Amino acid sequence: MIVVKTEPSRIGLRVDAQHNRDRILEVAADAFAELGLDVPMIEIARRAEVGVATLYRRFPTKSALVHEVFADQLTTCAAAVDDGLADPDPWRGFCSVIEKICAMQVADRGFTAVFLSTFPEREANVAERARAERQFAELVRRAKEAGKLRRDFAHSDLTLLIMANNGVAGSAGEAAAAASRRLVGYLLQSFRAEQAQPLPAPAPINLQDLFCRS
Repeated sequence: MIVVKTEPSRIGLRVDAQHNRDRILEVAADAFAELGLDVPMIEIARRAEVGVATLYRRFPTKSALVHEVFADQLTTCAAAVDDGLADPDPWRGFCSVIEKICAMQVADRGFTAVFLSTFPEREANVAERARAERQFAELVRRAKEAGKLRRDFAHSDLTLLIMANNGVAGSAGEAAAAASRRLVGYLLQSFRAEQAQPLPAPAPINLQDLFCRS
């Protein structure tokens, strides 16, 4: 009698590997949202109930894991800027971008660092972020030309806004979403050109500075 051998173990291994990968991504997303990006890889492995070696086989570096977890958020952020630029009303488009980015920031504490990051393993994401920054700069220009955005609004003012909203996201607890909406509402009113009063010179900071300090 000839026994034909099958390879269920190999199929089972593939299923287990996919399960481990999905579990790691799910746990890492929760950990980053709760604690930010400083969560150690060993803690993610513990929460996912996998060995550290297994974690590193799936994701050789932490940046690879981070970008895999936040791929959708980065795409959503870039799409928000595109939508804002496509709006025929430059001021409404400007406000919508600010509101959406700040809402994402509050919903996930890891978002700010990922949005600003320049991990070399993901050059496509770096290029996408740079494109979004150029699109936002164009939206700012249009809003100023339309007479809606104050003329002295500077690129560093976006960094100030993100810094302020990041503080709200990290300290307001369950009220973070409501507090963020209130803060953004105040700031958007201050950005309007109508009755704008002179301000001190822009702060010498940019988005990359914010990432390095976070």
